[in-house]
Order: sequence, then structure tokens, then C-alpha cells
Amino acid sequence: MRPSDLAREHGLSTQAVRNYERDGFIPAAERTDSGYRIYTEVHAAALRAFLALVPAHGHSAAGQIMRALHADAPGNAPADALDDALTIIDRGHHQLLRDRETLDAVRRAVDHLMAEAGTTPATDRPTGASRSTGDGPPTGPGRSTGADRRTIGELAHRLQVTPATLRTWENAGILTPARDPLTGYRLYRATDVRDAELAHLLRRGGYPLDHIATVVRQIRTAGGTDTLSDALDDWRRRLTARGLAMLDAATHLSHYVSLLGRGP
Repeated sequence: MRPSDLAREHGLSTQAVRNYERDGFIPAAERTDSGYRIYTEVHAAALRAFLALVPAHGHSAAGQIMRALHADAPGNAPADALDDALTIIDRGHHQLLRDRETLDAVRRAVDHLMAEAGTTPATDRPTGASRSTGDGPPTGPGRSTGADRRTIGELAHRLQVTPATLRTWENAGILTPARDPLTGYRLYRATDVRDAELAHLLRRGGYPLDHIATVVRQIRTAGGTDTLSDALDDWRRRLTARGLAMLDAATHLSHYVSLLGRGP
């Protein structure tokens, strides 16, 4: 096969195919005596697998998966290629499951908050008198402020984001942590963790901060939930599409792995 043969199937340019080869997404091509590339069905299967992985796991992870499979190709250092590729895939499935669980938790929270709107004690909300710029001492997963409260470090670790990200969300009105009355340090309650999980999910879906703030306010007030329902319905459709894309990608990748002769 020529580069144009691979490109034509997917509506790509021949340069894109060469770039994918350069980046390790498909195996290196054999060359004729005159230097022209020669592709085989293995290369075609690799390209199909990579392009199927992109909507399932994202461009970056798709590239990592394919490069992992090619890591022990001739001329490269030995590597446990298949295990490395499967580990990346497993992370994608884990993230999808976590997104689904977060979405379900938000749905349940809305049902509960419909009956509890306006009943949050004033002492559980931050006030101007108690606010400070302090974030507390460095904390990690091993340090706790209580079963129902987390420090900024603990919440950042849970979400795998930086404390600066949480402060940005707070400035946007997405998070409203309480403050320790003695130190002024931020303390995140269960409802704050829920809001942060939702914000994290929606940010991965490409939602702007002001839209996320609107959705979170809908949850807090449990009134006029059209905006919230539309956002959650849209994200559920996205999760379903990603799950189906993962199934499709698995089919193409399994075929490619079999062509490579990989297996237990």
C-alpha cells in the first residue's frame, strides 16, 4: 500500500499518515530501494485502531496506547508493551465510571435538595467576617480535618487538580467552602465535594466556568432546574457516546493486537 491508500480510507492527507508514522501511532513503514514507503495491512489496522481510540480516550491517550504497543519494536528498548497499553485503557474506563458515578450522585443530590432547599444552616456557609486568604497548612491524603470536612489539599488530591484550581472555582462562585473560625482556613463539606466533583466533570466536558457556576447554583437552590437537567442530560449523552466509542475502539485494537501476535 502507498500512503495515499491509507489516507483515502479515512479522508486524511498523506502528510497526516506520515505524521502518524513519525509520532509512533502506526509502525514504521518499509522502504523501497528508491526510498518510497510501503505500507501493509498491519499499518492499515494500526491506523484504524488509532483513529477509533481518539473519540474513546482522547488524542493524547490514543497516541500513548499506540506508542506503548510499538515500544518493543525492532530497534527500540524492550518493554512490556501490551500491559502498558492496557493500563492506559484501564485508566480511561476508570475515569468513565467515575464520571457516571458523579453524574448519578448529582442526580440524587438534586432530588434530596428539592426537599431541603433553603434549610442550610447559616453557620455552615462562609461569611464576610470569617473569610481570609489562608488555605491552611500543607495537607495530603493522610491528613484529615474530620469525617465530613476536607482541607484544600485533601480535596485537590481527591480530584487530582491543584489548590489554585479550587481557588479559581471559588472565585467563579462554583465553590463556597466554610472557614475554620480560629484559623480562617478553607474547609470543604460534603456538599462542597459534590460541587467540586461536578465542576471537574463539566470542565472535562468543555463547559465554561460561568455555566458551571449556574448549574451549581441550580443544585444549591433546587429551583428552576431546567439548566441543570439540560446540562446533565447533555453530559450523559456524551458519556454514552464515549462508552460506545470505547467498544468500537476495543474491536479495532483487538484486531490490531492479534496481527502483531501479542497476547498472554
